Amino acid sequence: MVGLGGSGLAAVEELVERGLSVVGVDAGRVAAGAAGRNGGLLLGGTAPSFHDAVRDWGSEPAAWLYHQTLAELDHLLDVLPDGVVRRAGSLRLAGGVHVDDGERARELADCAAQAAALREHRIAVEEVSGPYGQGLFLPDDAQANPVVRHLGVLAHVQRAAGEQGTPLQLHERTHVRLVVPGRVETDDGAVSAGVVLVAVDGRLDVVLPQLGGDVPRVRTARLQMLATTPLDGDDAARVRERVPCGVYERWGYDYAQLDDGPAGLRLLVGGGRDADREAEWTTSTEPTPAVQAHVERVAERLLGRRLHEREVAHRWGASVGYTAPEAQGRALCGLVDDGAAGQVAAVGGYCGTGNLVGAVAGRAAVRLLLDGDEPPPCFTSPASTSGAVGEHGQ
Repeated sequence: MVGLGGSGLAAVEELVERGLSVVGVDAGRVAAGAAGRNGGLLLGGTAPSFHDAVRDWGSEPAAWLYHQTLAELDHLLDVLPDGVVRRAGSLRLAGGVHVDDGERARELADCAAQAAALREHRIAVEEVSGPYGQGLFLPDDAQANPVVRHLGVLAHVQRAAGEQGTPLQLHERTHVRLVVPGRVETDDGAVSAGVVLVAVDGRLDVVLPQLGGDVPRVRTARLQMLATTPLDGDDAARVRERVPCGVYERWGYDYAQLDDGPAGLRLLVGGGRDADREAEWTTSTEPTPAVQAHVERVAERLLGRRLHEREVAHRWGASVGYTAPEAQGRALCGLVDDGAAGQVAAVGGYCGTGNLVGAVAGRAAVRLLLDGDEPPPCFTSPASTSGAVGEHGQ
């Protein structure tokens, strides 16, 4: 197993449940990449809104993936300690920073189309308006601190392996140099295995160069966020009204949630990748002035006042993967190499929404490698996607 983020840990859990010996490696710490550096929104479905996925993929694949992501969320609620995942729903809001009335009206019409498709498939949705704005409320969604969530999943997997007596070796800070059928070479040695799964989102095109190149099947982008210092008084009350749960707006490009931890209430805001579009196609995770300026404006809109630099506790970026336009927002899940020495599969390219989709993809890849079950058509094969890489929000 290469990669110990959300999709990697879900695949490890699947393998442990089958009683198989697992060796996992990650270039950093568990959840140190995008898995632990995202907005923490646990959303049903995938990057394209549900009605767009129905239009482009067909009703059955879109509905299957939506329900699988909700089932994955149910599983997290079952295996994690109380309070790690907060099932408070999510808001999709029309408009946001620098959005005119015409664009807001277009997004409201799109919200209405999304709501109609969700209702047709008996998925809960409400059209809402309040101090936060106007749009949709999806009550099945949730939020979590992503690091706490993944460390909780890790502890669950390790307990399960111990109870079953399943050999499990997980190696952090282990840089992978080469992945070929039957073998993973790292800076610290090599691992031999009959099946290899590369569960990496950002920088997947670096770990598996055959997925990049002049006609990339997946391409790495940077997402940026900031966190405020603890809020109190009027600020806390105002933000609780405007961010009652996870919020994403402006077609998914901007998003926010509250982290109500021991230190106090903090506002976490991300997005603005389109503020400097070409510069964000990069493997760097360093925050940039252009995007951070936009993220600050989103935070100020939610705060209702100017945000001072001393009130910014942390700024950061993370690498994520986007698939090519003809993939129509589908994530990668499938075989990369099938040789005499074994098989190599890959999952990734979640287009900025991998918190639940990644786990579903990881489990589907395990079924492919062990049972020969082809991934459902809501995923695209790494061997078939090509062309210039596009985007779906975030």
